Amino acid sequence: MFQNKTNKKLKRKNMLLMLVLASLSACVTINIYFPAAAAEKAADKIIDEVWQLQDSQSKPNSTAPASDMVPESETSQKEGAT
Repeated sequence: MFQNKTNKKLKRKNMLLMLVLASLSACVTINIYFPAAAAEKAADKIIDEVWQLQDSQSKPNSTAPASDMVPESETSQKEGAT
């Protein structure tokens, strides 16, 4: 009977130890540091690219004929009238 109690205490201590070790291993933090200048340069490049895409989509092509700039519904009405 005495041996049974010591086995239970030993099992309890082992479980507690495993729980503590598992908790400690779960609390690992990995920090990755980027050079600030490189990160800022990359951010500026991305912002410039986004602005260029927006500008090219919002401005019509200046070399296109004026008929290309008329909405399709208006051109179909003009074609039907002739």
